[in-house]
Amino acid sequence: MSPVRVRQHVNPLSRKYQQPVALPDWAQIYPDLTQPMHLDIGCARGRFLFEYAQIEPNWNFLGLEIREPLVDEANDWRDRANLANLHYLFCNVNISIEPILKSLPENLLKRVSIQFPDPWFKKRHQKRRVVQPELVADLAKYLVLGGEVFLQSDVEEVEVEMCDRFAEHPAFRRTSDDWLAENPLAVPTEREIATHNKGEPVYRAIFERV
Repeated sequence: MSPVRVRQHVNPLSRKYQQPVALPDWAQIYPDLTQPMHLDIGCARGRFLFEYAQIEPNWNFLGLEIREPLVDEANDWRDRANLANLHYLFCNVNISIEPILKSLPENLLKRVSIQFPDPWFKKRHQKRRVVQPELVADLAKYLVLGGEVFLQSDVEEVEVEMCDRFAEHPAFRRTSDDWLAENPLAVPTEREIATHNKGEPVYRAIFERV
């Protein structure tokens, strides 16, 4: 099956994406809701989580994506692979992250990844970037102590801004002052692979919930 074709960027501030998320019954999604959870924000086609869920069956994985056709396609891939520890949800993260996290069982969110988010280079569009202070505050509220947020981008300006937002919140501590030379996660994203193949740098950092 050919991948569905969608717009590369959508405006999260447009009226179309201001609707609240339709929350599932998590007990019907994950057979074992006691497993730790990895949340991938802006999961795109979901291939990163698709591979990761197979490597770590003792974790649950949740991908959030604003482009609904990609979510439908990713859940179809998951169903055909019979991956019970993986789910993709269509939502606007900056509208829906708090109700999503509130609906999950407590003390399960242990890892969050935000990878290669839309850069929105024009200054007037930068309010569309996904890592806003409200998002950081919501993650601080629900991420377990010792939990991690992994950030990476091929745009240094975007990575610096994401890091600054997390560094400004007292609940997060950066684990290294320098960019991480290697990806500490078990699976690279498609964008990461393509960036490395072009010989271009990737900027990475981890923040711990303290």
